[in-house]
Amino acid sequence: MKDDSSVTLGFVFVQNAGRSQMSTAFAERERDRRGLKDSVEIITGGTHPADSVHDEVVTAMGERDIDLSDRTPREVSTEELESCDVVVTMGCSTLELDAEDVDVRDWALEDPDGQDLDQVRTIRDDIEQRVKHLFDEVDTNGSQ
Repeated sequence: MKDDSSVTLGFVFVQNAGRSQMSTAFAERERDRRGLKDSVEIITGGTHPADSVHDEVVTAMGERDIDLSDRTPREVSTEELESCDVVVTMGCSTLELDAEDVDVRDWALEDPDGQDLDQVRTIRDDIEQRVKHLFDEVDTNGSQ
């Protein structure tokens, strides 16, 4: 980790309209629950962002009391990603970063776009657990 007092997590996917938005929302919630607001920064974006978050993702996250309807997919820069301690990609990563101290992880998650709501819920629940495990690891590394 670059700085013992803080950690930066990045959640990246091509469109930044489904998996990375869910991951970011769960990470924000987990950061708040653990009182890590001052020590964990969260970045999200895509390489080719969509116009809006997928409707089925908004619906599934709404069931968890997380409103993504006002979020807009955004482009993420290589510079932003290279400032991260951990970058999570979502299943089709061609991401290559020059920074040697960035831990790039591919979660290999199915794309929720166009899936039925039950499948989106399964993906959502998987993401929620992965985010919790990531925060367990960050807490263990003394980043609190």
